[in-house]
Amino acid sequence: MQLKIMPPKKSLSVCRASLILFLCQVMNALEVPLDLVQPPTIIHQSPKDYIIDPRENIEIQCEAKGKPPPSFSWTRNGTHFDIDKDPLVKMLPNSGTLVISITIEGKAEAYEGVYQCTARNERGAAISNNIVIRPSRSPLWTKEKLEQITILKGQSLVLPCRPPLGLPPPIIFWMDNSFQRLPQSERVSQGLNGDLYFSNVLPEDTREDYICYARFNHTQTIQQKQPISVKVHSTKSYIERPPKLLTPEGQTSHKEELRENVLSLECIAEGLPTPSINWTKVDGELPVNRTFYKNFKKTLNIIHVSEADSGKYKCTARNSLGFVEHTISVTVKAAPYWITAPRNLVLSPGEDGTLICRANGNPKPSISWLTNGVPIEMAPDDPSRKIDGDTILFSDVQESSSAVYQCNASNEYGYLLANAFVNVLAEPPRILTEANLRYQVISDRPAMLDCAFFGSPIPTIEWFKGTKGSVLQEDTYVFHDNGTLEIPVAQKDSAGTYTCVVRNKLGMAKNDVHLEIKDPTRIIKQPEYKVVQRGGKVSFECTVKHDPTLITTLTWLKDNGELPNDGRFSVDNDHLLIMNISDEDDATYTCVANTSLDMVSASAMLRVVDRPNPPFDLELTSLLERSVQLSWIPGDENNSPITDFIIEYEDALHEPGIWHYQTDVPGTQTTVELKLSPYVKYSFRVIAVNSIGRSLPSEASEYYMTKAAEPEENPTAVEGIGSEPDNLVITWQPLKGFDSNGPGLQYKVSWRQKDGDDEWTSVVVANVSKYIVSGTPTFVPYLVKVQALNDVGFAPEPMIIIGHSGEDLPMVAPSNVHVNVVNSTLAEVHWEPVPPKSVRGHLKGYRIYYWKVKNSSKRNRRHVEKKILTFSGNKTHGMLPGLEPFSHYTLNVRVVNGKGEGPASVDQVFNTPEGVPSAPLFLKIVNPTLDSLTLEWDPPSHPNGILTAYTLKFQPINSTHELGPLVDLKIAANMTSLVLRNLSYSTRYKFYFYAQTSAGSGSQITEEAVTTVDEAMASRQVDIATQGWFIGLMCAVALLILILLIVCFIRRNKGGKYPVKEKEDAHADPEIQPMKEDDGTFGEYSDAEDHKPLKKGSRTPSDRTVKKEDSDDSLVDYGEGVNGQFNEDGSFIGQYSGKKEKEPAEGNESSEAPSPVNAMNSFV
Repeated sequence: MQLKIMPPKKSLSVCRASLILFLCQVMNALEVPLDLVQPPTIIHQSPKDYIIDPRENIEIQCEAKGKPPPSFSWTRNGTHFDIDKDPLVKMLPNSGTLVISITIEGKAEAYEGVYQCTARNERGAAISNNIVIRPSRSPLWTKEKLEQITILKGQSLVLPCRPPLGLPPPIIFWMDNSFQRLPQSERVSQGLNGDLYFSNVLPEDTREDYICYARFNHTQTIQQKQPISVKVHSTKSYIERPPKLLTPEGQTSHKEELRENVLSLECIAEGLPTPSINWTKVDGELPVNRTFYKNFKKTLNIIHVSEADSGKYKCTARNSLGFVEHTISVTVKAAPYWITAPRNLVLSPGEDGTLICRANGNPKPSISWLTNGVPIEMAPDDPSRKIDGDTILFSDVQESSSAVYQCNASNEYGYLLANAFVNVLAEPPRILTEANLRYQVISDRPAMLDCAFFGSPIPTIEWFKGTKGSVLQEDTYVFHDNGTLEIPVAQKDSAGTYTCVVRNKLGMAKNDVHLEIKDPTRIIKQPEYKVVQRGGKVSFECTVKHDPTLITTLTWLKDNGELPNDGRFSVDNDHLLIMNISDEDDATYTCVANTSLDMVSASAMLRVVDRPNPPFDLELTSLLERSVQLSWIPGDENNSPITDFIIEYEDALHEPGIWHYQTDVPGTQTTVELKLSPYVKYSFRVIAVNSIGRSLPSEASEYYMTKAAEPEENPTAVEGIGSEPDNLVITWQPLKGFDSNGPGLQYKVSWRQKDGDDEWTSVVVANVSKYIVSGTPTFVPYLVKVQALNDVGFAPEPMIIIGHSGEDLPMVAPSNVHVNVVNSTLAEVHWEPVPPKSVRGHLKGYRIYYWKVKNSSKRNRRHVEKKILTFSGNKTHGMLPGLEPFSHYTLNVRVVNGKGEGPASVDQVFNTPEGVPSAPLFLKIVNPTLDSLTLEWDPPSHPNGILTAYTLKFQPINSTHELGPLVDLKIAANMTSLVLRNLSYSTRYKFYFYAQTSAGSGSQITEEAVTTVDEAMASRQVDIATQGWFIGLMCAVALLILILLIVCFIRRNKGGKYPVKEKEDAHADPEIQPMKEDDGTFGEYSDAEDHKPLKKGSRTPSDRTVKKEDSDDSLVDYGEGVNGQFNEDGSFIGQYSGKKEKEPAEGNESSEAPSPVNAMNSFV
């Protein structure tokens, strides 16, 4: 439950030292419960001046309360109104409200008058105000024939309205036949009386439908005057004049206004130019917060006017020719208003009391008393009552002293009527506040605990906290007259149960209330100021923290109003999202967090920005031959300041429709002087720029044509280059039409030989950008210039450039050509340069043609492919890369210019030395037997010399991919096959094969093959395998292997390594290197697909293992291999070893026991 708002606290000076609060008898805080006897109290009545709608039933309200319930009666125009005699009038049940039914029959005018209601019971009578009933009126304008008003331009004019008198007075406005309001300004405005004033008329004021309308709000009707026709005649000249007041007339006037009304003062003046109005107060200052101007400062309004606003007010109308003043004397009168209105008195028998009725006004009102609706002078005497002007004193009252007293304060501007009863009761205390109310209050805010009570005599009240608490003291708490306890700053420890106790001589009553203190609601993440471009989106965040026992609602507002009912706005938890932002969204957005106890809010502004609107109203002034002044009005900057204006121009004479950049100016500048070129038909436009971007271009300005002049520039990019040996082609970049500066643009082309004494030869051409001079010597330097001219004159003297007549093919071939062979693929060529004059053009360089000569027929020689290398500049040597070894080459050299090649030099022949051969074309192994293999091959496709021999290397591979000892064989160069004998049966061999020339060994080719199995040996192995002892041995070996595998598996799971892996990681042999060509050592084994070179094996004679790289078929380099050798039968003995140290081999036996896997394989 929220705290209730209580009246302001009153003085506690009448309280006892013990801080028990005595409530004085003059207080009005006590409301008599309706279950106790009390005089009537009017609680609702119609207004004093009651204007009714004559088309509806009349309802005159009068409601009252009392015990016993009061009865009602009415007077009309001062006499009793017998409602029973009029069938159209009835009184509502349990009410004094009258309903007069006139919608079916009867007229409202028949019931005009002054009505007063009386509510009466056994304790007294209360009366209402005098209620004046008047039906509203909206009469028509009287018919009148209006003549057309004819007036000269510049004269003043007043169009009268003179609306009919209505009730209430109508609202006046001027419109045309289309119901459009007529525009008003400093020149044209409507006066307070409804007339339309023209300070001076213009031709555009001519119209036939000046219509004055009167709107009667009470009946919702509008009446209109006959249209007024005005014709303004233009004159070539008219006389300006100083101001003159149209209203009010004269130099002074007087105005009366009632207190609290709006004081409206008006001054409307005519004159030419249109006068402006200014207001001052002669004997003081205009009230700052209550002064407002309307009607273009022609009307001064002061709201809530008081007697202090009386005085002299001066209006001044001024133009450039003078001024006129008018002084208005203002007197503020006042209908009666309360200073102290009488209030109900509740007294117990034998007590004293006072009724006070004090009012003020201008003039000062008279005070009169009534009792039970009768003037007190005519009422029965009461010994307990004494009248003293505006005060009635009561002493030793008894129950018979109960009555209702009326105080009437009146002057010529109105009256006040107040009812106040005196009710004599003897009642023990009672508490009116509901028992055990629970209050919830936000921490650090005031807490107001109610304890409304009643009793007669007036009870005293005390407050306690807790069941054993002492009386609360006023140094911490505030005790209000109506019994409310205020805790100015409630803290967490203020929570608890509070008890109020009320007492009088007739008894005692008490009540408990409970106070809970809640945490305040706070906005911990406030929405932030945002700047967003039109068409974008924005999100505001508002995070709220509140007391967990309270329910909070979050509401978003736009400019303190509801969000638009628009799909672009969406609220998601604590976020407000606005999509597709428009200018209307530029506002302040507020998030409001509400609980049942408090409310907090936070606001942020959304600034919608966009590119500026285009400038407008472009104007050209100061029109000179070579300059013009351009001015414009900026468009709306759309909340982003304009930083620059870009001015562009169009040349409608030479390039219509194409806009060019002219200049730019700062955004604060709206005028610029533009430099112009001759013979251009200019039009300008302006583009505004802000931080968002550029506006659309403005509308184009008017055209401005500049006068012609001689050209200021000459053509650019002038060149003189011959296209044939006997000509000179002169070219240039022609001037644009904009640069021609006048009609008849032409070019004067001039030339002469650079090294001769000839005069300039000239020719004038038009509409071209090239001229060809024929009959020139070959490749001779010329001086060339091109000058622009038009019908007005010549451009300045042009710049001279150097050109050349056309080139011809070089005449002489390079001499003294010789070749130095660097190696089998590279040669260096040297030559003597040709004489410069023989080049007959621009030297581009030298070109070498070379080709390989084959021993073939002459017919094929014609189709020899020649290669070309060009060396730029005046070079005397060059390198020929990419030659083939052991080949016969021929070359020649030629000089090159811009025209082409000269004659070839004498052919030079050279030979390249031998190189290493390519790999043999193939290596095949055929006819495998038990102990032999046949190898076949083809020579290399590129021997690169004379083959001297082949080298074959091979070695066995066991089942664990270990390599055995390497065998090296030399084979004659003319052989293409070889049979290898005495090989081990059922053994795989790896072969490495390459060719050799005198330059060294070529690339190798590899292959693998397997010898066949001996069937007799296999048969014996099967027989052994059937023996019982062998089966037992194999079972033991299998068990041992299983145990080893388990151990290995456990070690692997624990992160350990196999010994092989350890050797791989720790002992990669640093001495294993790729094979070199010069020493004939051999590369690393790889399969036939990858052909990777072997690590060098000659440096590790006791180790014949190789490392497995990428292929599964390759052998793995284990770091530490085993010693291997051939047995007497040629078989290779070797096995897998996981030992870290090498052990020497002795005899034909392996240094380690055979691998169990090998052993099993040997019996298969």
